[in-house]
Amino acid sequence: MKKKKDVLFLCQYFYPEYVSSATLPFDTALALANAGFSVEALCGYPKEYNTADTVPLKEKHKNIVIKRLKYMQLERSNFVGRLINYFSFTFTVALRFGELKRYKTIIVYSNPPILPFIAALANKFFQTEVIFVSYDIYPEIAYITNTISQDSIISRMMRSINKVIFKRINKVVALSNEMKTYLHENRTALSIDQIEVIPNWYEDKGISYSKDSSKNPLFRSIKNEGNIVVSYFGNMGIAQDIDTIVDAIRLLKNEDNVQFVFAGHGNKMEYLKSIVENENLNNVTIFDFLHGQDFQDALNISDSFIVSLANGLTGLAVPSKTYSYMMAGKPIIAIMGKDSDIARDLVDNNAGYSIEVGQSSKMVNAIKNLRDNIEERAIMGQNCRNIFLKKYTKDNCTQQYVKLMKNILED
Repeated sequence: MKKKKDVLFLCQYFYPEYVSSATLPFDTALALANAGFSVEALCGYPKEYNTADTVPLKEKHKNIVIKRLKYMQLERSNFVGRLINYFSFTFTVALRFGELKRYKTIIVYSNPPILPFIAALANKFFQTEVIFVSYDIYPEIAYITNTISQDSIISRMMRSINKVIFKRINKVVALSNEMKTYLHENRTALSIDQIEVIPNWYEDKGISYSKDSSKNPLFRSIKNEGNIVVSYFGNMGIAQDIDTIVDAIRLLKNEDNVQFVFAGHGNKMEYLKSIVENENLNNVTIFDFLHGQDFQDALNISDSFIVSLANGLTGLAVPSKTYSYMMAGKPIIAIMGKDSDIARDLVDNNAGYSIEVGQSSKMVNAIKNLRDNIEERAIMGQNCRNIFLKKYTKDNCTQQYVKLMKNILED
């Protein structure tokens, strides 16, 4: 019998895709491979978030063996399309179930929400150790955002699946302390010792001058002398509050020296575009998803950033774009619960503002204060970067996974 490999990453997105749900697992896998573990990945075949012309079904990249599965990939902007994608990928993985016995450990992610069930079955039949990385908590997110009802078939199925999953996993990685608290209080099969807090991260690309990035043709008309650029990047989906931001934009539409920049994807992007067009909000510029140097330039030309969660979702999700903002060294306006790790980081370290959903006037006051007090803006930005360097660098966070894996394999 062949010797078992140390760890398999089981996830829908992986290298070479450029969204955070692909780059974060790859960064973790690379850290484990560099630490001497034998690492493989079983993931979906790239489609939407990929710039390579051709991608092999199987390759070895930086000592990571990557096996990619083709599955049905429909438009993600609607719920039915996402649901079909989830089931299609999970079914395709299930067809390879027998291969999971080759691994000592599986690291599986909460998206798609039914995928961890396959890893739980591997624990039952093959005694494989399972680490469950909780990016989002389902089905609660779907309830609160009115995506599904609590009495629906999907909801009942998710609750049943969760009972199996949380009885069969060895460790859960929560992205924040408030998520750890929620999991401990609402997943009775978990002990507090089974839940580790390891936040997401961003690669430190240093600080660049905005005047250099403003030469990028995309941003020439945005960054002008004397104005403030407030940016929102990343997902604009069901988990994000967009209405508070839109109301603040309306209140500031006659302020020529305040500009808003949006870039990303999600089912609320079209909603935002329609409002901007119908109401002739000339203080807003919208791009599609930015990556590579374009994204780095977008960070550089921005003076402040926005992160948000829909009402009631604090503890159920954590916006990963926050860490790229912190890396860039700019103040952040966080629209989420005041007890979240992000809100506490900002307030306790004078690195930005924490506001609740619906407090658009408070958001306007924060933006005006940042616009009118350049020195304070610089201090907040430096404090933000200091938080990043202390807590959210790639090396800092991925080494916590290395330590976790050593503890599991040594037990």
